This record gives sequence, C-alpha cells and structure tokens, in this order.
Amino acid sequence: MRDFSHDRTALSLNTATLGHNLDGHGAGWTPEQVIDGCAERGFGGIVFWRRELGNRAAEIGERVRAAGLRVDGLCRTPYLTGRDAGSDAEIQASIDMAAALGAPILTIVTGGTEPGTKGGAESRKRLADRIARHAPHASDCAVRLAIEPLNPMFGGNRTCVFTVRDALEVCGLVSMENVGIAVDVYHVWWDATLEESLEEATDHIYGYHLCDWLEDTGDMLLDRGMMGDGVADLKFIRSAVEAAGYSGPCEVEIFSARDWWLRPPGEVLDKIVDRFHTHC
Repeated sequence: MRDFSHDRTALSLNTATLGHNLDGHGAGWTPEQVIDGCAERGFGGIVFWRRELGNRAAEIGERVRAAGLRVDGLCRTPYLTGRDAGSDAEIQASIDMAAALGAPILTIVTGGTEPGTKGGAESRKRLADRIARHAPHASDCAVRLAIEPLNPMFGGNRTCVFTVRDALEVCGLVSMENVGIAVDVYHVWWDATLEESLEEATDHIYGYHLCDWLEDTGDMLLDRGMMGDGVADLKFIRSAVEAAGYSGPCEVEIFSARDWWLRPPGEVLDKIVDRFHTHC
C-alpha cells in the first residue's frame, strides 16, 4: 500500500467538498480560487462538477495545469436511467465537457429504477445499453467512464447499482475498455463482500473517493464525515482497492451541509491535508 504519511501527490479535491455541487452552499469560491488554494497546499489534482464550468471547461483545465495540478475528473453524467434520466444529447455534452476540460474520467451516477419495472435487473440492462451507446464517443475523446455504486439507501431515485459487484456486472455487459468503476468509501464501507469483489476488478477501477461515515449521520446525502471522524475502515478499503491494481488519485468528496460547508474553504483544505497524511 502506498505511504501517504508525507506524500500528497495522490491527493485530489472534489469541489463538492467546498459545497460547489449544490446551489446556496459553501463560500462561493471561484474555480480560480479553488485552484490556487489547492496548489498552495500541495494537492495533486482537482475534480470539478459540470455546473461550475459553464462554457469555460477548456480555460479552467488550462488554468489547473498551469498551476502544476492535474485535472483528475469531472462529476458527473446526467442520470442514465429512471424517471429523471437525461437525453442522449445531454449525456454526450457531458462527455464533450470532460474532453474540453482534459478530464480523463467522467463519473456516472446511474439514476434510479426504470419506470414500470421492479427491482434493479431491468434498470441495469437499460443502463448497460445506454453506456454502450455513448462509450465509443467517450473513447474517441480519451474519456473513461466510471460507474459509481451508491449506498442502497439511494435506491429507487438515484441509483440502480448498489455494490462494486453490481457495477462490475454492468461493465461486463458493456464490455468496452474505457468503462470501469469508481469506489467511494461512503457508499461501500458497509459491504462485507467488498474485498472479494475488488479482486475481480483488475484494471477496471478508475476512481477512489475519500470521506467517512459518521456513526450518527443526520442526512443520508449531505452529512458525510471528514476522514477519521467516522466508522469506515479507510486504510483497509484503500489496501483492497490498491491490491486490485489501483494506483491513481485519492479524491476527497465530502457533502456536508451541517459542518464542512459552513467553514472557511482554507480551513477545510488544511484539514484535508492533515487527515490525508494521518488517516487515509
């Protein structure tokens, strides 16, 4: 397992950690301020959300690289399944934005169950069909698509993929080299089959997301913990992810309307650096 006690090259900020994924949250830092704040603290990379970029994706990507940082990814596609699924044009536009930004990874949060269906099997088939339709364009753009399983509590309206094994099954149905998975601590920490499932994920892990699960979480979406404040076994999970061959960025993604989004962004970034060295 990599030693992060003094090395933060792999440390990456998902800007949701500063509240940038939802209106009315966070301190409202511009992308430029985020880039400068991360560069000053020695972060390796940044992952943006589409809503931040507008028509400035290429410009912001250049700004990141000029600051000596990586663009590690883009969040996220529109939903691909369920009642709120985006159109093919919207999905293609998200791929094009990732390409303009220079993001190697575009995260897929799948969307919920297909209207008129029960369970998740039919929705996952629909998901695989839609991914297969767009994966060639993503490949042409040098963008990899990372399916992110979500905690089962998000089943129905946000996801039809609950475990790493579910996500790998969808990857198998699509069977394209640029389709893999993202492993988020918040969503997989509870899964007793995680280590076994990750053993089957060789070369298909495209992202690893850090946060923590608070023992008394008060909101299933917006009350994630800073690493070390909760009950997830962070080092065990990373060891399993890396044993499966992953050596990429560790992306800190904390939705925290009750705590971290209320604090000055600089304080949040400083705490991330400290916890990354000591708890991850």
